[in-house]
Amino acid sequence: MNKETEIKLRVSRETLEALRDHPLLKKRNKTGWQRHELFNQYFDTPERDLAEAKVALRVRRDGEQFIQTLKTRGHSVAGLSERNEWDWPLAKAKLDIKKLSAECWPASLAELDKKQLAPIFSTDFVREKADIAWGRGKARVVIEAALDLGKVVAGEGEEEICELELELREGDPAALLELAAELAADLALMPCDISKAERGYRLFDAGSYNLSLPVPQLNAEMALDDAFAALAWHLLGSSQRLAEQYRFNGHWRLLGEWLEQLVGLRALLGSLGQAAPRASSHELRQLLDALLQDWRPRLQAGQLDDSARQNALAQFAAELQGTRWGLFSLNTSRWLLARSWTVERNNRGNRQGAAPLGNWLPTLIAEEGAALQLRRYQQQPEDLAEQLPRIERLLVWLHLARTVLEVAEVDRLYGELNKLGELAHQAIDPEVLQARQAQVLKLGSLKTWRQLVK
Repeated sequence: MNKETEIKLRVSRETLEALRDHPLLKKRNKTGWQRHELFNQYFDTPERDLAEAKVALRVRRDGEQFIQTLKTRGHSVAGLSERNEWDWPLAKAKLDIKKLSAECWPASLAELDKKQLAPIFSTDFVREKADIAWGRGKARVVIEAALDLGKVVAGEGEEEICELELELREGDPAALLELAAELAADLALMPCDISKAERGYRLFDAGSYNLSLPVPQLNAEMALDDAFAALAWHLLGSSQRLAEQYRFNGHWRLLGEWLEQLVGLRALLGSLGQAAPRASSHELRQLLDALLQDWRPRLQAGQLDDSARQNALAQFAAELQGTRWGLFSLNTSRWLLARSWTVERNNRGNRQGAAPLGNWLPTLIAEEGAALQLRRYQQQPEDLAEQLPRIERLLVWLHLARTVLEVAEVDRLYGELNKLGELAHQAIDPEVLQARQAQVLKLGSLKTWRQLVK
């Protein structure tokens, strides 16, 4: 068994060509580019039991060689993935179910009749790969860079494969993100944790692509630093999956959900006080604010005008053709992996970062809730928009960490606060002002709000 640690980056054909001769790779290329024509047949049951268990099973033809590969459920966040992988050489291009023993076969599929396994889709692509020596100082790092161009085919449907894969052969996984970020400084790279197999399933059955990532399981005893990291990874990874799916099918709802993840991430960054000194997140906040500044007005326009929705699709394609989205995604991943917010904070910040979430979160809500000054906005509803950053900070924690709060009706509190945030975004007219006043009064009268905001 091998452990596969890699990052996948969607690129254009022009970028793929530029990568082949990129100075950063050319200087450290130790093997030269080696060309392989790869054909892969993927297998599953008619009910797609393997997909449900996050298992990929394929037979690959690489020149005159045939290799059977099993990849089991792994860990994937924000484009960086780690999975267990088993490979077996075969005499011919035929699946050998005898090799799928209990040693590698997932326990969740123990009762599965392997004779049901049948071809379901295929991938056909050319791979050019090279070993890149990326070590800094005494640390030895070897990364396999693979340039893949071809297609995924499922029945009558097909999708282009055009991507850069960076796989760790030796060294620290952080090096994958470091190399990718340096390449993304002048090339459009889109981190994407969607495997070729997942794309095949999406073609085979459009409803099979699971957009949502499981929400991290938080508890009252875990440290604030750990809770923050888990939620930030979740929001970043979710934003990348939504970006990929909106690029793929152009459904308007997905663009709104993509923006919601970025708004939540921005609110999260601004909520930690001295546990995350502002200087530590300055560059990330600048990149994130620039994205929000451009995309919030486009979303608001699209809610009122169908032509603005169509324009947004082209604008998003242009976003992905530039470097901003890739740089933001990769630099945020590096920042989270290194826990950079903890590096230069003071003792008070260290104590706050180590505080149990169950103690810190009610304090945050109490302080932010009191500062919201609901009574003031009953009299001045026209000024409510100035409180949007505070409302968003409250919302992100109430949405993702509500199970930590030991009070009743937290879901209702989140819903009413979310309505207030939506009203704060709307253009002012007499009807909106009246609705803001009514919603402020309703939120302030909630028993749960009064319990938390003492």
